Amino acid sequence: MADGDKDDPPQKLVPLAKRLVAETGISEAQAREPIATLGVDWASLVREAQLLRKIGRSWAGSSGAEFSPRA
Repeated sequence: MADGDKDDPPQKLVPLAKRLVAETGISEAQAREPIATLGVDWASLVREAQLLRKIGRSWAGSSGAEFSPRA
């Protein structure tokens, strides 16, 4: 296995990432993060993608403590 291979998504997940990008407006890099963690559950992926788009942050490493409610 080459050095960069671990960062490349499995080929079967590429269409899923592209669909998530097309339907939610997030970047492909952002789409790969929840797919890697949540798997292929479409409803969960769309929910997370909508949150990503709304907050404009990367999914990985984000914790609820970083966000505060707006008045």
